Amino acid sequence: MRITELLKKDTIILNLSSSSKEAVIDELVNKLDQAGKLADREEFKKAILAREAQSTTGIGEGIAIPHAKTKAVQTPALAFGRSKTGVDYESLDGQPSHLFFMIAAPEGANNAHLETLSRLSTLLMDSSFREKLLAVETEEDVLALIDSQDKGDEEEEAAVEQKEEKSTKGKVLAVTACPTGIAHTYMAADALKAKAKEMGVDIKVETNGSTGVKNALTAEDIENASTIIVAADKQVEMERFKGKHVIQVPVADGIRKSKELIDRAVKQDAPIYQGSESGGQSSGQEKEKRSGFYKHLMNGVSNMLPFVVGGGILIAISFMFGIKAFDPNDPSYHPIAEALMTIGGTNAFGLMIPVLAGFIAMSIADRPGFAPGMVGGFMAATGGAGFLGGLIAGFLAGYLVVGLKKVFSGLPQSFEGIKPVLLYPLFGILLTGLIMLFIVIDPVKALNEGLTSWLKGMGTGNLVLLGLILGGMMSIDMGGPINKAAFTFGIAMIDAGNFAPHAAIMAGGMVPPLGLAIATTLFKNKFTKAEKEAGKTCYIMGASFITEGAIPFAAADPGRVIPATVIGSAVAGALTMVFGIGLPAPHGGLFVIPVVDGNPFLYVLAILIGAIVTALIVGVLKKPVNE
Repeated sequence: MRITELLKKDTIILNLSSSSKEAVIDELVNKLDQAGKLADREEFKKAILAREAQSTTGIGEGIAIPHAKTKAVQTPALAFGRSKTGVDYESLDGQPSHLFFMIAAPEGANNAHLETLSRLSTLLMDSSFREKLLAVETEEDVLALIDSQDKGDEEEEAAVEQKEEKSTKGKVLAVTACPTGIAHTYMAADALKAKAKEMGVDIKVETNGSTGVKNALTAEDIENASTIIVAADKQVEMERFKGKHVIQVPVADGIRKSKELIDRAVKQDAPIYQGSESGGQSSGQEKEKRSGFYKHLMNGVSNMLPFVVGGGILIAISFMFGIKAFDPNDPSYHPIAEALMTIGGTNAFGLMIPVLAGFIAMSIADRPGFAPGMVGGFMAATGGAGFLGGLIAGFLAGYLVVGLKKVFSGLPQSFEGIKPVLLYPLFGILLTGLIMLFIVIDPVKALNEGLTSWLKGMGTGNLVLLGLILGGMMSIDMGGPINKAAFTFGIAMIDAGNFAPHAAIMAGGMVPPLGLAIATTLFKNKFTKAEKEAGKTCYIMGASFITEGAIPFAAADPGRVIPATVIGSAVAGALTMVFGIGLPAPHGGLFVIPVVDGNPFLYVLAILIGAIVTALIVGVLKKPVNE
C-alpha cells in the first residue's frame, strides 16, 4: 500500500492558520473529521493528546507527527499541515515545527495500513525531502512528491532485503519501540541506521512496532554483538541481552542522539546487563528511574485498573436497579442486575487481585514471574486475604522466581529451553502457593477483619480526620502515586466491606476539576482565554471523576492551584464522613451518586462545598491576567 492511498487532497492544509501546538492539533483533527475519516472527533483528539502527554511527537528538524491508534478512527488516514512561519510544538530540539503529519489509525488497522503509516517516518528522515515539502505550492504537488519518494524507498528496501548481511563479530545491535508503535519506533531505527552508515559502523536494528517485531535479533546476532542499544519507551524482551553491554535510553534519544549512542556502542561505554536476577537493573542513570518498589507496584495497579473501572461501572449500574437487586432471594431482584453483577462483580472484580499480583511479579521477574503471581493472587482473593494479600503474593512470587533463576543458573546449557516452560512455573507456583497457604493468608485475613472492625468502630472525629486525609491525597499529585495510593486503599476497603473511605476518596477526586471550572466561571479576569475554555471541559471531567482535568492549571501555577485543590478535596472528604456516606460502587462520578450508601443529596453537597472552597481560594490567590 502506498502512502498516497492514505493521504488525500482533502486532508492536506498547505497554510496552517494555527500558532500554537493545541491549535495545530485542532486544525488537523478537524480536517480529518471533515474528510469523513473519524467516527468520533472528540475521542480521537483525546487519544492524540494522551499520546502527547507521554512525550512530545515534535521530533525536531521542523517535524511533528501527532498520532493515535483508536476506535475513534473510521478509516486509516493521514493529514498533512504546513506552517512556513513555524509553530512552537515543544519539539525535542526546541526549534519551531513546520511540517505536521497527523496519523489516524483505527484499533483494527491491518498490517498493510500500519506499515504504510510507519514508512512515512522513513521519508521524513531525508532532509532533501523535507526541503521539497516546504517548497511545494499545491496539494497535487505534495501527493506527487510523496508518491515518487515512496516508490524510491520501496525499491531501496527490496534491494536491502536481497542483500541480507551476515552478523559479524563486534556488530552493534539496536532495538527501538514506542508506546504506539507507528512513528517514533521507525524514525529511531532509521536515524540509527543512517548515522551508522555514515560512520562506517555495522548495525542491525529490531523494531517493536504496531505490526509486531520486525528484523528480530537472533541468538547469533546477540552472541556476536559488541553492544546493544535499547531505545524504547515500552517494555521489550531484555533477558536475552544478559551478559552483554546494553545502553538503555528513551526512543527519542534514538532519533536525536543517534551519533552519541553509536559512539558509545563502538567504545562499549555501557554497563553489562545482569538480567532479572538483579531486578532487571543495569547500573547507571538510564535504568535507575525505572526500577524499585514503586515501578513494580504501578505495573500491577495500571494493569488492574481496566478491571476496576469496567467492572466497577457495571456494578454501579446494577445497583441502580436496587442495592440487592442482583440477589435472586431479595424482593427487589432483577435479572439484568444479576447479569451485570455477575459480569462486573464476580468475573471482572474476581480477576482484579490475581491480575494485580501477576503483573507485579512479572515486573520483578519478567515473564517467568507471571504465572506464580497470578496463582498467588487468586489464592489471596479466594482465601479472604483480599487486596493486601494480592500485593504480598505479587512481590513474593516475583522475588521467589528471581531466586529460582539464581538457583538454576548453574544448570548445563542444555537445560535453558526447559527453564521457562517447566522449572520456573513448576517451582514458582509450588513455592508461592505453599507460602501463601501456610504463612500469608490466615494472618492477612485476620488483619483485614481487624482493620474493618477498627474502621467500623471509629468515632466521628477519627472518621472525619481519615476523610480529610484521603480526600486531600487525591489532589496532591492528581493521578500520580499519592492519588493512586488513596484510590487503591478505597478499593481495598470496598473489598473488605467498608464503603465510607471510598466515598471520601471519590469526592476528593472530583473536586479539583470542578473547583477550577467554577473558578474560571466566577473569576474570569484571573484566567487566560485558553484557561477559560479549558475550564468548561473541567465541568465534564470533574463530573466524570477525571481528576487529571486540573493538571494544566496546576502545571501553570502550582503554588496557588495545588494548595487550593488539596484544601477543597480534604473538605469534601471530611464532609462525606460527617454526613455518613458510603460508596459501594468502585468508581466515581455523577452516575454513581444514586447508589451511595446514605443521602445522595448530602454527598452532592459535600462535593459542591469542596469545589466552591477550591474555587474561592484560587480566586483569592491568583492575580488578574492581562492578555
